[in-house]
Amino acid sequence: MKHTRVTALAAITVAATLSLTACNSDGSGHGSSSRKGSSSSGHSSTNDDAKPADDTTSTGGAQASNPKTDADDDTSSNTGNGTANSGTGTRKTPICKTEDLAIDAADAAPDQTEGRIDITMVNRGSTTCSATGFAGVDIKDADHTTSPIERGNAQPRVTVLKPGDAAVFNLAYTIDNTGNSLASPTHILVTPPNETHTVNLNWPANAGDIKGAYTDVQVYPTHTTE
Repeated sequence: MKHTRVTALAAITVAATLSLTACNSDGSGHGSSSRKGSSSSGHSSTNDDAKPADDTTSTGGAQASNPKTDADDDTSSNTGNGTANSGTGTRKTPICKTEDLAIDAADAAPDQTEGRIDITMVNRGSTTCSATGFAGVDIKDADHTTSPIERGNAQPRVTVLKPGDAAVFNLAYTIDNTGNSLASPTHILVTPPNETHTVNLNWPANAGDIKGAYTDVQVYPTHTTE
């Protein structure tokens, strides 16, 4: 009787153990799979959403920031240089405008063989300006034709005019004393250096006749009268 009770108890114990094991195995397996799936989903969300956002912020932000920084630095540098140049007087002097110049032509021949016409330009403006270089010159003839005058072999000199200052340049040629000159100049068309506006001056009445053609006349660069 005792043996039968022990055997029955042992059988119940084994059955309970097997049942518990089966339950734990099914629950554990299902729970583990669920937790793993949830964790994978969360990790995937982090990788797919957060990481691209970080990459975009890092790369895009750097590219957007650097050009702006470089531009700001360049602007700052240029502004600084401009101020320095202005302070040291290295900024370019503005050109003398034709409208601000009083221009006149006069005979200045030193003798009866060397012809010279001096053309004077006075700064009537309110600011200092530059008249450095060669003026453009054309001579108008009595037959209404105009001829450009070639430059003489000379280097321009810096010619800066304060208000009221004068610059001069001259036309040089050989005088024809035979009375048979073929040139009959009536006007001198002058365009100041680096300008585009022209003034029309009368040819000086007492100037000597031009020997040869207008191609034999030369214009020389401006210089101050002082």
